[in-house]
Amino acid sequence: MTRLFFLHLPILLLWTLFKLVEGTDSSYHDQVVRDFLKEDQGSGHTNNWAVLVCSSRYWFNYRHMANTLGMYRTVKRLGIPDSNIILMLADDVSCNARNRFPASVYSNGRRNLDLYGENIEVDYRGYEVTVENFLRLLTGRVEPSVPRSKRLLTDEKSNVFVYMTGHGGAEFLKFQDNEEISAFDIADAFEQMWQKKRYHEIFFMIDTCQANTMYSKFYSPNILATGSSELGESSYSYENDADIGVAVIDRYTHLVLSYLENINKTSRSTMQQLFDAYDFNRMRSHAGVRTDLFKRDPSKVLLTEFFGGIAQADIVAAEDVIDAQRFVDQSSSGRVALNLQQAAERGEVTAILPQGLVLARGNLDNFTRTWVGAVCIMVLITLSYFLG
Repeated sequence: MTRLFFLHLPILLLWTLFKLVEGTDSSYHDQVVRDFLKEDQGSGHTNNWAVLVCSSRYWFNYRHMANTLGMYRTVKRLGIPDSNIILMLADDVSCNARNRFPASVYSNGRRNLDLYGENIEVDYRGYEVTVENFLRLLTGRVEPSVPRSKRLLTDEKSNVFVYMTGHGGAEFLKFQDNEEISAFDIADAFEQMWQKKRYHEIFFMIDTCQANTMYSKFYSPNILATGSSELGESSYSYENDADIGVAVIDRYTHLVLSYLENINKTSRSTMQQLFDAYDFNRMRSHAGVRTDLFKRDPSKVLLTEFFGGIAQADIVAAEDVIDAQRFVDQSSSGRVALNLQQAAERGEVTAILPQGLVLARGNLDNFTRTWVGAVCIMVLITLSYFLG
């Protein structure tokens, strides 16, 4: 009986060690993937949208179009696709007869970057840019004939970045020198969006004279707002181009775009860091920030949570997918995908599907493998001694 026990003991011990290591390995691998996902969970939203509005017409308001196109280029560079961007341009200065550089829009005198370019999708242009269309866009109250490209298809998990620029005053913004939108109008539109579950969080930014008054009437939750100037202050242009003959960008927007130019899709820069970069000496006005409606600390909110794209990832069992490794090179864009791609290269995950699924694989480091092997050898030597 004793001899029979010792004959089965190696098998029992080896099976126990195997299950122990398997469990440890699985827990390790799950924790590695979850750690990568945890730091990108952010506010819990699943998609980002941007609504960019230039409300001014006429050649001498060239800078307002440049402001908007500069913001458009930035959010696209940081990962928001055109399908999730609504671009409203009240005028097309690129085709104005006074433009010495046809089909181009520049934001500095060096003219080293054409903001209009060859890959721009304007959703509302010219006389389509009205107060009514803007409010209908936000609230979703559009005519059935309006195409999907002109709709804000957000939901309760959407983070929405709203940028507006033009001429304004105390609690109003002009649209094409023909009509005005008030702070009350925007506040009520945001409340309708909240009631209809059309957003998770909103980041509202406006560059106009007395801009900070435009968010003073907001009362809906989860809204972070910032503006270029206080009540009674003007918002100033930054640079003139002698060849174009007009100012080509505003000071506030220039400062914001300059800051965003230094970040990428994987940046850990926060909203608070952007707000801390506001400088009266550069803007000639007092930019403001309103945080009382926003439940999170701006110092913990990444800029990419509003300015960038987002990729979702879930953990699934590796055995559920056949030949998963061939999907590694097809990973989705965005910070999560980038980090998980690096994890895959280190052997911590098997693959990242285009839909964002993470295929997990166990990972034993060299020390653990050596330790397990040594224990097995010692067990076999010991048993051979007693049974010999």
